[in-house]
Amino acid sequence: MADIMYYNYILKLNNKAFYKGQTQDLNKRLKDHEVGNVRTTKNKLPFQLVHVELTKNRFEARNLERFFKSGFGREIIHELAGWRNGRRTGLKNL
Repeated sequence: MADIMYYNYILKLNNKAFYKGQTQDLNKRLKDHEVGNVRTTKNKLPFQLVHVELTKNRFEARNLERFFKSGFGREIIHELAGWRNGRRTGLKNL
């Protein structure tokens, strides 16, 4: 039996916080966020998708999500979003 692929994604919310999630259907999940169907993000719209990573199963997806929620993972997120030591280094308009 083949594993089902999962997407890990990171959103930058309008309050400058980051939301980390995972899903099998990225387009549907992003639409859920956009229309306010996700309790955690509905009052922090609009958002910007800053990172997507594909994993081969739910176990890997959960581990990656846990990593992104850890201290070092949060540092990586800031790097991915273009911030280092409180200064913008990469992506514009975040």
